[in-house]
This record gives sequence, structure tokens and C-alpha cells, in this order.
Amino acid sequence: MTSLTCAVLTISDTRSEADDSSGDLLVELLMDAGHRLASRAIERDDIYRIRATVSAWIADEAIQVVLTTGGTGFTGRDSTPEALTPLFDKTIDGFGELFRQLSFEEIGSSTIQSRAVGGLANGTLIFALPGSGNAVRTGWEKIIKNQLDIDNRPCNFAELIPRFKEGLTTRPNKENR
Repeated sequence: MTSLTCAVLTISDTRSEADDSSGDLLVELLMDAGHRLASRAIERDDIYRIRATVSAWIADEAIQVVLTTGGTGFTGRDSTPEALTPLFDKTIDGFGELFRQLSFEEIGSSTIQSRAVGGLANGTLIFALPGSGNAVRTGWEKIIKNQLDIDNRPCNFAELIPRFKEGLTTRPNKENR
């Protein structure tokens, strides 16, 4: 088991530290799996506040994984995908697809309202889950936990983390093309 360093962000206009049950669950699940919590925050459904918090975490060399909960629905305030996807160097398309497939087994066609997304930014894995405890548990137990386990076969993200930044510092820019 390789212990990874994670950050957890709850996105909600109504939650506080006292009643952030989905954030609490996510922290409990990642720590039970042997990972470390480096930082935790709650941000309102505001694209720029979400982006600022996650940007600081992806700039922190110690943080390897960012997990968010909330803000992935369709109300006017739900803005997590819009906040995060511009930060991605690569999108993990299969994460959202698989999450919705697994969620369909639990909640039926209502899963089409989930905009769960995953990506890679500056060598940091980012997974955005819906805000319900059931969604957090499904995403963690059926997808994320295995991908953060170096012993998961045939492959996992944990073993690739050291290679995520390959080429990031050598990308050509306008000055050195």
C-alpha cells in the first residue's frame, strides 16, 4: 500500500464544518484506506473560489489527489465542472462515464443529472463527486479507492503518479519552438 496525500473540498452554499457529512465521509474513507489528509476546505458554489482553492492545491507539490464533493448538478449555482475542467491538463473521461453507469444501478435514470468529472492538473489527480453521501460512497468504493491502490491490477493511477509530470516542464511555448 502506498499512502497518498489528499485534499478534500466540499462545495456547498449551505454546509459548514458542523454539518458537512459528505466531506466527513470522504475524509473517513480515504484515511481508512491508508491515505493522508493534507488539507480540507468548504467553498460556496462560486467558480472562482473553487478554482482558487483547487489551484493552490495543485500547485502544492505535496498534494497528489484532490477530491471534491458537491456542485455537480444542474441548478443555477452548481458550478464544479465549470470551475475544474479549465484547470485540467488531461480529462479522465472514463471516471464520469463509469460513475454514471454505477450510479444508474442505484438511482436509475436520475444519474443523468450527475456531472461527476475527473482530470489531471499539474500532476495532481482531481475527482469531483456529487454532494450526497451515497454518491461519495459509490465513487470512492467502486472507482477511486482502487485507482489509488498501488496493488490494484491490471493498473491504477497510484503507480503512475511519479510519471504524471513527465513533459510538463518541457512543453514548447512560443518562445522556444
